[in-house]
Amino acid sequence: MSSQQSALLFQVGTPGLSRRALHAFLKRLEVEVGGGRAFCCVVTSDQELRRLNQEFRKRDYATDVLSFPVGQASGLSRQAGGLPYGDGEIAISYDAAKRQSVEFGHAVEQEIEILMLHGLLHLLGLDHETDGGHMLSAERKWRMRLGLPAGLIERASA
Repeated sequence: MSSQQSALLFQVGTPGLSRRALHAFLKRLEVEVGGGRAFCCVVTSDQELRRLNQEFRKRDYATDVLSFPVGQASGLSRQAGGLPYGDGEIAISYDAAKRQSVEFGHAVEQEIEILMLHGLLHLLGLDHETDGGHMLSAERKWRMRLGLPAGLIERASA
């Protein structure tokens, strides 16, 4: 368990977004899902997610969420004015969250919460590409407990 507290940082404007509600959700994730492990979540742009995806995964496209576990920190939290986080960092594209919230018919805050949960599960060592459904099961369980609509893995499977 970390002595740090989780942090939510914003690199982009987020008009109409309830930052207070997202901070509360982040604390809930830290306690309930992460078991007290602190992490940093940075809300940024498609452009920044594309850069990070290219640099760290060698994939030249923007994505909605990336996770950087212990030892693989992107430095994004430091660039956004925060401290480096030993328990991991999550980068979320606000642009993608806006598009996906429209596509799936819910508020952009809910989409960011879905992305935060997905990113945290990756920080905890789950990987839907290789774990034979363990992350899907965990995401479904936590999504239901947290009152969230369908998660990323479920949407991709549909």
